[in-house]
Amino acid sequence: MIRQISADYIYPVSSKPIKNGILTYDDQSGKIISLEGSKSETSSSVEHYSGILVPGFINAHCHLELSHLKGQIPTGTGLLPFLKAVVTLREFPQEVIRQAIEAQDQAMWEAGIMAVGDISNKIDTADCKRKSPIRYSTFVEFFDFMQPHLTSKFVSQYLEVYQNFQPKKDDKLSAVPHAPYTVTADLFNEINSINSPLDIVSIHNQETVHEDDLFLTGTGGFPSFFKDFGFDFSTFSPTGKPSIYYAMENMNPHNKTLFIHNTKTLASEIQAAENWSENKIFWVSCPNANLFIENKLPDYSLFLAQNAKVCLGTDSLSSNWQLSILEEIKTLSKYCSYLDFDTLISWATLNGAEALGMSDTLGSFEPGKTPGILLLENLSEDKKIKAETTVSRIC
Repeated sequence: MIRQISADYIYPVSSKPIKNGILTYDDQSGKIISLEGSKSETSSSVEHYSGILVPGFINAHCHLELSHLKGQIPTGTGLLPFLKAVVTLREFPQEVIRQAIEAQDQAMWEAGIMAVGDISNKIDTADCKRKSPIRYSTFVEFFDFMQPHLTSKFVSQYLEVYQNFQPKKDDKLSAVPHAPYTVTADLFNEINSINSPLDIVSIHNQETVHEDDLFLTGTGGFPSFFKDFGFDFSTFSPTGKPSIYYAMENMNPHNKTLFIHNTKTLASEIQAAENWSENKIFWVSCPNANLFIENKLPDYSLFLAQNAKVCLGTDSLSSNWQLSILEEIKTLSKYCSYLDFDTLISWATLNGAEALGMSDTLGSFEPGKTPGILLLENLSEDKKIKAETTVSRIC
């Protein structure tokens, strides 16, 4: 069935917004047929909505397998106590984990999310992803805690996870490093050998001051953090540079790379990364998780100044109150009002689709695409996202 819908504004994202525009699409497949400007005489067959129509959201960073940890970890502890809590608390009965995964996959779909870049340390999410209407790019995460003598053991462990994922058609799978402070150079090499240059990778980046302290001078909280887990860190040699440089020295610049969190990333480091892998760098921000863990946000003006491609993610329910891209937008609208609606919507849609290699079908209203259609309601008169703003899925 072919449907025609209109709204106060339609945001194609790839082009300028259209006031009272008309969107024609196939209701069965969700494929966009055409997008027209406003007409003085609107056919009675056109359904009109009060609000703004936008493409489906992209959650560029999530840990769906940690959904059972909702409400288990206190806020505001800082990253190191948070990481310790995740490691020590994550083991639950498998049925509890499965039910939480399926419930949150459904919740993300209902919240308008079309695709997710999802971190996996286990295969707990594999069955759910194969059945889900959401498209997933699964990042199987490797780490060896900077212990060279354990690298081969951990490679075998996570390679088994990687090999046991069987993504559904159009989903993606790649091996990725966890973070600079948990991956040796040898493990980076192993990860690079698993992926092809066409694969997409991610890495947690500069989420805490302790990370750069470790690589600059060998100080900060990480040496004692690893010691508490029984890992010897005495042989670690600081590089004298911020952690992102260690990541770039060991990752493949031909891969599309998603740097995650970036709360401490400086302008010079943004530029260095953009030069290292031209047009293949995406900066994924998870505002609510940053506030949950360390009560800090990145300086987004630095990314705007360099025209860097920013995407939005939710992180996990161990570090967030919900898995909702609209709630991430609300947080940014509240605390960073210099970020306008157009910018935030592009971060939440097309940038994320490009980051996950899915912009051929998702992220914008263009003929032939199947991006999903969302209705935003209860905005301010000047199109500002408010606490009361809601999202509903039309397609």
